Amino acid sequence: MLYKRRNGSFFLHIVAHPDYGLPFGQDRLVPIWVATLALRQKSRTVHFDSAAQMLDFFRFPKDGRYYRRMVQAFQRIFASTIFFGTEHQPAGATLMDWSRFHFFDELHLWCTEGGQCPSIPAGDHSNTVTLSEAFYSEIDQHRIPMEREIVIALANSPGVLDFYIWIAWRSWVLKSGKIRVPLFSPGGLKEQLGCHIHPEDRFLRRKISQWLRVIRAHWPQCPAEISTDGESLIISSSKPFPAIHPQARTGSRGRLPEMSVL
Repeated sequence: MLYKRRNGSFFLHIVAHPDYGLPFGQDRLVPIWVATLALRQKSRTVHFDSAAQMLDFFRFPKDGRYYRRMVQAFQRIFASTIFFGTEHQPAGATLMDWSRFHFFDELHLWCTEGGQCPSIPAGDHSNTVTLSEAFYSEIDQHRIPMEREIVIALANSPGVLDFYIWIAWRSWVLKSGKIRVPLFSPGGLKEQLGCHIHPEDRFLRRKISQWLRVIRAHWPQCPAEISTDGESLIISSSKPFPAIHPQARTGSRGRLPEMSVL
């Protein structure tokens, strides 16, 4: 199974295991949660007593349906490999600049066919996930503050959640000033978005405006806005107002540790 995207010379392929399929929807919450554990535990191998802890973290019901969905998400994320890079043809030759990436190296997860959180046998102290060196290095060296409550609020809206994470990342790495991200020109936001939006420009502007309104409802100081001419997204640095609630900055348990977005 294969998912493909191309933006000019840049390509992205996600190859999935035929038994589990491609990651989708709320599967993106798995690497978010595991990354949070890795930063808290300061280790590439994370330990947790029960998979129900992830359901608690995102305030999902602890029932069979959500438990099975979570286990399947772990399987899809673990079994998928991401290939990306560029291809150029200078001077009549082809130059391939490729990389590949995966989130986890090892997975040790107790689960039951009945969809209930099992009791771990004596002597096997916990569930463990070992992050790939590339993933752990990224989240450890490039930490981006994000708000747990916003992730929970947007968990059922993958497009908005991805857009929030993207803005949190782009604005945090911007030390000062502003950047303009074209909406429609080659390599612009229209080509970068991973979701399907009507190809007409007015529908894209409308969708981006809707997403920004949703994000601002949770992050009022969101430093992104559509330009007056409607051709660009203007992003300012979020250093003065990170993507976390004021009470979270003072040590509230609602905050996600600073983490990285790939």
